[in-house]
Amino acid sequence: MPAEAVRTLEVVDTHYGGDVSRIVLGGVGPLPGATVFEQMRFLEREADGLRRLLLHPPHGDPRMCVDLVVAPSDPEAQAGYIIMEAMGYPPFSGSNTVCMVTALLESGRIRAREGPQEVRLEAPAGLVRAEAEVRDGRVVCVTVEGGPAYVAERGLTARVPGHGEVTFDLVWSGCFYAVIDAGAVGIAVTGSRVADLLALARSFVEAARETELPLVHPELGAIGPLSFVCFAGPVERTGEGRFRTPSATYVHPDVLCSCPTGTGTSARIALLRSEGRITEGEVLDTVSPNGSTIRGTVLADAHVGGLPAVRSTIAGRAFTLARSQIVIDSADPMVADHGLGAIPSSGGAG
Repeated sequence: MPAEAVRTLEVVDTHYGGDVSRIVLGGVGPLPGATVFEQMRFLEREADGLRRLLLHPPHGDPRMCVDLVVAPSDPEAQAGYIIMEAMGYPPFSGSNTVCMVTALLESGRIRAREGPQEVRLEAPAGLVRAEAEVRDGRVVCVTVEGGPAYVAERGLTARVPGHGEVTFDLVWSGCFYAVIDAGAVGIAVTGSRVADLLALARSFVEAARETELPLVHPELGAIGPLSFVCFAGPVERTGEGRFRTPSATYVHPDVLCSCPTGTGTSARIALLRSEGRITEGEVLDTVSPNGSTIRGTVLADAHVGGLPAVRSTIAGRAFTLARSQIVIDSADPMVADHGLGAIPSSGGAG
């Protein structure tokens, strides 16, 4: 940014189950890159300042997420979006997508119609199909189908100080997850054990990063380092074709999500499907330590690069918290550049 420059961003703050997603609707001009994935890589490699600014004090908090609306390259998509979190730039996020669809419709960026409405977006991972239910102008439910999820490798281990050998499965569900059986490590997925889950996840990721992990997606290439952990609780049947399970998602460093997350839910479904414990049309409700839920539904089997995979949807509701403008003043000593100046401003909001 030029000396003493001031720019503004138009934002909508939303939340899913207590996890805040800040949607940046305006203030950023076109980014380099022919696809949303390439635009994401530009930010990641050359202009990480926006993520750092909006996820750290005084402008934000590391426990939040930021979603930047960008131009899509897929002709089917109505908008593109780049997801920014404490760990960096995940190619996809289910709960962020629910928040994004809600913000785009309730802000009028995509025209909302009463009843069910299809919305198609382009995430870095590719085209995302969603259906929103609109009542009296408000989005009361969003159902999202991300890309197919698959089990990359089973029975991996990492030696974690104080816990010994911790066994985990590596699953792709829009990002790579280490899925850990919470019972096997002796920690229940409940609100009273949040501090224990957080401490174990932090130590686990640091240990697992010292090992050779196959963090390569057949189509997207290398996606790493490992940043996501899912603690899987026991699965109980709640009815015909319906299941419920405690589930907690950790994002490195030091974030235990309030909601069970869409990608965490899809990872659970991929594991259960690979074990033959859930099938097409059946439903898995995941429940976070604070009691918020996401509903996952199995659609059909698929393949990713020759690997068996499963298509599924996640569904839930986001709520709008605020509509505002964020002022970025380069004279503020708390504003570090980190490539922020390489991000173009748009005419509308700054």
